[in-house]
Amino acid sequence: MTSRWPTALDQSLSTIDLYESHTERKHYDNRANLYAIIMATEHLERAYAQDCVTNAEYTTECNKLISQFKIAESALGKNESTESFMKNYQMDCPRAVNRLLIMGVPESLRSSDDGDRALTVATTVANFITAMDVLKLEQLDVDVLLPHLIDLRNSLVQISGTPKDWGPMQKVENWLVKLNFMR
Repeated sequence: MTSRWPTALDQSLSTIDLYESHTERKHYDNRANLYAIIMATEHLERAYAQDCVTNAEYTTECNKLISQFKIAESALGKNESTESFMKNYQMDCPRAVNRLLIMGVPESLRSSDDGDRALTVATTVANFITAMDVLKLEQLDVDVLLPHLIDLRNSLVQISGTPKDWGPMQKVENWLVKLNFMR
């Protein structure tokens, strides 16, 4: 009976090494993680578009994938962009590209369900004032300041028509990154 698995040409080798050093193994692991995150995001976006997941589940999982993507993308290095990585591995993931590279936030946060722009702006202003008050009261602990900045960021992304590289959004994102590193 023939095996469906190919056999090695040199039967004396019991194992085939996929990498030669710890650094090379880490490199391949990082690439595998990035690949998995992009594919998971593509599938999550499809499931959300087909109404197979609830809004809350989608938002939670999408936020987690976006955070993981930012970390995995930084491990890719400066020599290769995410676009070239996806091209090299023949990844056809338009929904993941849109969510991870263009939008950067879950769709449920990007478009408010009620469509009431005035309410969204009022919420954003309230979150901004609250964050400013926390700073004025000199409550500079990361555990105190971080939730207020997250609320501010979440309300800023709900304002329709704002681009991803909008100045105020970038400032808040930069502070969130700094505070997360201080945890």
